[in-house]
Amino acid sequence: MADAVVIPGRLFGPGAPLTMYAGDVADRRGARVHRHSWSQEPPEVFDPLLQDWVAAEISPALDALGGRPLLIAKSLGSNAAALAADRSLPAVWLTPLLHGPWIAAALRRATAPFLLVGGTGDESWNPSLARALTPYVLEVPDADHGLYVPGPLTGSIAVLGQVVEAVQEFLDAIGWPGSG
Repeated sequence: MADAVVIPGRLFGPGAPLTMYAGDVADRRGARVHRHSWSQEPPEVFDPLLQDWVAAEISPALDALGGRPLLIAKSLGSNAAALAADRSLPAVWLTPLLHGPWIAAALRRATAPFLLVGGTGDESWNPSLARALTPYVLEVPDADHGLYVPGPLTGSIAVLGQVVEAVQEFLDAIGWPGSG
């Protein structure tokens, strides 16, 4: 059976709508979904030390699972990109912190496919970098870091549907979970 590990962002846990629904896509494909919660408050500093902190949080779970689980991570969780690159793990990066050069460098090293999801209203999103890193990109016009769009809340709820569709299409394209 395939595994998926859901890694939260800073403010919301793995049951927040974006991570919950992305994880549910893996669940509906027969995967065991492991939803990680931070064991302590994440550091406030925005630098490569976050990558080490996230690795210390996530590595034990990956070691316990073995194999090649799918990573699904939101924002702060994109600091796991180095782990994904080192272990050749497929990933879904929801609002990744592309403005962090260490994250962009880790994504450049990746050998497994990954999906990037971001909004043009998010200062951590870089459309040209995203498209240079992977053919799998969902860019939401005017969406902020939470993938909220201006206007009625129903517009932001519709974005969740777009994310679910993008994750499904990505997993179909890469044949995940596949066999083995």
